[in-house]
Amino acid sequence: MTLGARRARPTAKDFDRGTPRTVPLARRTVTLARMERWATIAFAVLCAATAIGALVYPTYPNYDSYYSLLWGREVLDGGLPHFEGFRLPTEHPLAIVAGAVLAVFGAAGDRLWILLILASFLALVAGVYRLGRVAFTPLVGVVAALLVLSRFDFGFLAARGYIDIPYLALVIWAVALEATRPRRGVPVFVLLTLAGLLRPEAWLLLGLYFLWMWPASTWRQRGGWALFAAVAPLGWGLVDGIVTGDPLFSLHYTSNSAEDLGRARSVSEIPAAIPGFLTAIVKLPVMLAGLAGLVAATVLVPRRAAWPAVLLVTGVATFGAIGVAGLSAIERYLVVAALGVLVFAAFAAAGWTVLVPGTALRRGWMTVAGLCVAFVGVLTVLNLDLRGFDNELRFRGDAHRSLEQVLEAPAVKAALRCGPLTLPSHKLVPDARWIADLPFERVWARVQTSSVKYAKREQRTGVAVVVLGRFAIFKQAWTDDLDPADAQLPPATWKLAARSADYAAYARC
Repeated sequence: MTLGARRARPTAKDFDRGTPRTVPLARRTVTLARMERWATIAFAVLCAATAIGALVYPTYPNYDSYYSLLWGREVLDGGLPHFEGFRLPTEHPLAIVAGAVLAVFGAAGDRLWILLILASFLALVAGVYRLGRVAFTPLVGVVAALLVLSRFDFGFLAARGYIDIPYLALVIWAVALEATRPRRGVPVFVLLTLAGLLRPEAWLLLGLYFLWMWPASTWRQRGGWALFAAVAPLGWGLVDGIVTGDPLFSLHYTSNSAEDLGRARSVSEIPAAIPGFLTAIVKLPVMLAGLAGLVAATVLVPRRAAWPAVLLVTGVATFGAIGVAGLSAIERYLVVAALGVLVFAAFAAAGWTVLVPGTALRRGWMTVAGLCVAFVGVLTVLNLDLRGFDNELRFRGDAHRSLEQVLEAPAVKAALRCGPLTLPSHKLVPDARWIADLPFERVWARVQTSSVKYAKREQRTGVAVVVLGRFAIFKQAWTDDLDPADAQLPPATWKLAARSADYAAYARC
């Protein structure tokens, strides 16, 4: 271009390729290095804050995760895990492996599980930043990471030890690595295989990645990719087959459980449920920003938008597959798609950084985005109430210690040598089994005797725990099963053996 010649207007194609017409290469390099330094400092602060939070709010695993620990302990004891029983969750092979490793540490294994999930949460935040930075710009990555932190659903899942968090971390890093260098191969397959041993939705991702790798691979490589893609489903079937004799046990069991719990949805209901579920996870302002960011990114930088779109599309597709298979269709199974929405919402807020500095479009976008972010931020602060979140987290720790106090009382331990331990509902069974270190057949829920699927068992000796606190009753004793109130009544003539703030144990030998 000669001096004085008219400067050509940048096109969407120019933005997409990242030519000097967007942001000069030297400036991009300096900006990236500066942002990386600040991002590293911010991540270190986040790690420290997470460690402090783990001490202030000493939470414990959720229902499903406690069973992974129990199944791991059963394997360590030389037996087969019990996958069938009243309201037992579906097994996840990799979670059982983690449970077996952590069970080696004894009673501390449940707290170590929480620390492992919290570490996975930090990896998730870092992965979202990495994807936003690679796909768009460093500032988009920062905003995307902040959006993940501000969606309390993700933090609460981490604080309660849900395996959804390490699953999301594995998936987001697989997509981020692929976005950094397309058709990377082995590292992405490894991450998706591990994800596929946590949740079966990743099997679809493995299949899609296999098809993506096919054109650029030799026949020998294709054979290797096929083995990678098959490890997770075959491994899951192998575990089910060894333990239950049915390689498809998890599929059959989950489908039946979804019907019992009322979580199954018809195929026609799935499309209508998706927008509402996504909005419930990311909240309406972020959902609208995500849609705007999706449109803007598709118009301006379609190639860069491809990988965040993969998260969104595959997340919705796997949720649809869950519904078609008759499995539990609940909102947290859309969290992969929600991550895609968050990245596009970040693009709506900070995507002006892909434009040439000094242009009217960039200035206008930056101004409007800044005003919108400030408005939503003020609105959020004015309406933010952390008491519910604080109460939930404190209850998890306080209730666990309260249950420990009862089950570790000398009179209760002596009575447990005389008979089984029963609890009002299934919700407390895994916690009590872990604390008291009791086998499957010696702990059950009294409410399960009202189920036609299980023979009525009369408890003549042992320990019967009832729930006392109002909040604890709502969370841990109330169920939709028949006669839940009866399950809360201690057996007649049994004596009080121990009592704490939330529980009382009655014993008889």
